[in-house]
Amino acid sequence: MSESYSDAQIRAAVEALSDPARFERAEAVVAAAAPQLQAVLAQALEAGGWFGEAHEGEVRKASVIDDPEGRVVALRTLLAEEARMGMMVGVAVGWALAEELKPEIEES
Repeated sequence: MSESYSDAQIRAAVEALSDPARFERAEAVVAAAAPQLQAVLAQALEAGGWFGEAHEGEVRKASVIDDPEGRVVALRTLLAEEARMGMMVGVAVGWALAEELKPEIEES
């Protein structure tokens, strides 16, 4: 990434997303690119090892816990970790997409 952003700039940008109109524009761009972005996200998660053997091992370990409540807790924890990781990688993919599009936007 060629630019560095201050904490204040990042906070202001995140706050700007609370404006429904601004978020709707971003959502429309993502929706249009969703199939391609989904492939990039899956590739990034796989390359990072998030859904490889370690993940499968955790799924198997959680699924065989004898205590039903313990199994539910383990599965909820695994799902929450997957969601967090997916969101973080998704944000990184979105950020990279914005950086790729930035020259085009600045040229127009």
